[in-house]
Amino acid sequence: MRGGEVIYRHAEPVMGTVVSIEVRPHGAPMTLTRSAVAAACATLHRADDVFSLYRPDTPLARLRRGEIALEDCPPEVTEVIGLCERARTASDGWFDPWSLPDGFDPTGLVKGWAAREAARGLQAAGLGAGMVNAAGDIATFGTPAEWDAWRIGIRSPESPERLACVIELEGAIATSGCYERGPHIWDVRAEAPARAGVASASVCGPDLALADALATGLVAAGDGGLETVRAAGYEALLVLENGQTVTTPGFPALAAV
Repeated sequence: MRGGEVIYRHAEPVMGTVVSIEVRPHGAPMTLTRSAVAAACATLHRADDVFSLYRPDTPLARLRRGEIALEDCPPEVTEVIGLCERARTASDGWFDPWSLPDGFDPTGLVKGWAAREAARGLQAAGLGAGMVNAAGDIATFGTPAEWDAWRIGIRSPESPERLACVIELEGAIATSGCYERGPHIWDVRAEAPARAGVASASVCGPDLALADALATGLVAAGDGGLETVRAAGYEALLVLENGQTVTTPGFPALAAV
């Protein structure tokens, strides 16, 4: 409890990471809070069960191998494919899960989509404010009592102990980069791993699924993709490999980057 406000936190191992959930019930009963968080965790595990490509038995893995047709898949697959089509258009083709070397792979959008769905469930349950953080892909709703908006620290690619900046967030933010997993982001135009000199890209806006896809594409596009992000109604921060930072004019940084 901070300043009289109840804060409920939970960490859920899922999707190969740990998803952090923070809820401000704003007067909702604790029994409701706990059941809503449990349902949010079930949503995250459901996404993993449907979309994981590390397990051969998931519907997406089977679809990619041609063992089942799209109509045999859960409805979430059709929904995510539609979001990928929207993201491909919004990113001017920099995010294109159909152009990856091993076939259709929506990984650059699915984690954000899953966190978004979990946050929507918390909100629909009647909780006052909350945040779902899936390894840097963050969906929020409502506001904490002590601030006008959620305050989020974006880690520096140089070290998890340092922050690139702090922002006031209304909605969602996603961060992509190669500083933890190496050069895993694909430049669909060069048909090679991304080499735009970007250490990390953060994109904020109303929809975490689209922010996640735009951030992934921005790692490959570099600063030439910033106007594309703005045209989609989102704002962005780039941390370049030389340590310099570049932002769109509306990026909501509180601390200097």
